[in-house]
Amino acid sequence: MKNMEKYLSILGEEADGLLLTSRYSRYYGAEFDIAEGVAIVSKAGCRYFTDSRYIESAEKGIRGFDVMEVNRENSYSKLLNEAIADFGITKLGYEEVYLTVAELQLYESKLNCPLVPMNEKISAFRAVKEEWELALMRKAQDITDAAFAEVCTKIRPGITEKQLCAELIYCLLKNGADGLAFDPIVVSGPNTSLPHGVPGDRVLQSGDFITMDFGALYQGYCADMTRTVALGFATEEMRQVYETVRQAQLAGIAATKAGVAGKDIDSAARQIIAEAGYGAFFGHGYGHSLGLEIHESPSPNAGNDLPMPAGAVCSAEPGIYLPGKFGVRIEDVVIIREDGCENITHSPKNLIIL
Repeated sequence: MKNMEKYLSILGEEADGLLLTSRYSRYYGAEFDIAEGVAIVSKAGCRYFTDSRYIESAEKGIRGFDVMEVNRENSYSKLLNEAIADFGITKLGYEEVYLTVAELQLYESKLNCPLVPMNEKISAFRAVKEEWELALMRKAQDITDAAFAEVCTKIRPGITEKQLCAELIYCLLKNGADGLAFDPIVVSGPNTSLPHGVPGDRVLQSGDFITMDFGALYQGYCADMTRTVALGFATEEMRQVYETVRQAQLAGIAATKAGVAGKDIDSAARQIIAEAGYGAFFGHGYGHSLGLEIHESPSPNAGNDLPMPAGAVCSAEPGIYLPGKFGVRIEDVVIIREDGCENITHSPKNLIIL
């Protein structure tokens, strides 16, 4: 089923039209990325609205929609109301997660039909990826792997976290990324105990752990990966914590397959860390889904008691964080299959000492 057909399949009594305002849903429906715009979907017709900055690209790339230009004479509200009238739309489903209160109030005041919150149904299709989506995600992950291998050659005592982050971004773009899936996390020494630490002016030193969490964006799809490496040497405690995290990740990956509840995948990894005595130092979830966004649903974490579906793409990222000392996180991305999972991250997981 094509993506547009999926959207059409949820139209009925609840709503006979969809208002797609997020870049993610517009991309998913049109299978072409435009930075700004709005789309309307109905069984009677579909239209995509954008302004002069993007109209030429939209007209060339978008299929399945009539593409129309927004300008001073033809505002979004005017063109949307024309579509509502032409298509006989009586109720318009919208993505409440992506609209601000001000934006929602504006649409409610300008549009000639009531709006119905339908984000859960609109975004549900993205939980399971099509084969063409998986191909793009494999490519994004390959770029991320290549960037990691290259950036490891740039790590040395005396550079700062910010400088290393800049090198990492350059390596991602140099190896084919269209952009960044998210702002990279590059932290060193005691800063590695901060799961989402921000790169700063700290200078890398021999004996540091260095944690890098990053991912390429490729044709709209995200990659995600974390590796923790040691600079110069690693103490016995650092090695012990690293190996515990590695074993926890391997246990989580081994438990990952279609039909297994997200919380049970999380538990498989969390148990390894708890048994090693570090349970109090693993505070976040084992992983999350990703795709057009870096965080999607469903997720393999303790709050999800539903079975994970085949075709979902998830991160596997346990960690241990010892405040004021150091932290370790190792993250891969896997595709969930009926009989297990396919790991599409190929960088080594053994402790690398540079």
